[in-house]
Amino acid sequence: MTHMDHEAATIRPAAATVDEGLLFAGYLNVAADGAFEVLLGRDYDRVIGEAYLSPGHDLSYETAVFAERAGRIAGMASGYTSQQHEESSDEPLRRAAGIRMVRMTAFSVLGRGMKRFIKTVPEGDYYLLAVAVDDEHRGAGIGSTLLNYSEERGRAAGCARLVLDVAEKNVGARQLYERRGMRVAAKSPSVLLIPNSRACRMVKPI
Repeated sequence: MTHMDHEAATIRPAAATVDEGLLFAGYLNVAADGAFEVLLGRDYDRVIGEAYLSPGHDLSYETAVFAERAGRIAGMASGYTSQQHEESSDEPLRRAAGIRMVRMTAFSVLGRGMKRFIKTVPEGDYYLLAVAVDDEHRGAGIGSTLLNYSEERGRAAGCARLVLDVAEKNVGARQLYERRGMRVAAKSPSVLLIPNSRACRMVKPI
């Protein structure tokens, strides 16, 4: 499925290739303010890229779309329904992470409240895991195109709300989402020993 929502940007489904898996990992890490690199180490992109190639989980190519501008990938969005999240398996990431799962488990213990908060997707919601745009393409409407597409994808799946989590300290992103009609519905606990780690859950009826 190809969708045109801005004259300079075309949205297309992600492909299950190694190169696009590495791109997906980079965008995901940017959208999460570097959290995946903290959790998985410097080769986080290889780990996530490997997991990306498998279907049936939250970090799969099935969840992602890329924005192309002038024939080049310029941004990415990843999202899924509450039902898809419920059926998601952690096995592809565990298999790809290997020994790094020890590191992830340690952080999960420190941030168990945050993890529970982020992993909860109420029935009927479409959860936007990540949206990111290359620096050189910002200001061209690509972020709005990806958000519009995500809303349409959620509606097409029968979802009633678009939901995302954003760092409380990321005031610019929160203001952007507020201009899109989203509101803060809840705030997560902070991660133990990590200051300014609270996240805001923002929602919008679709």
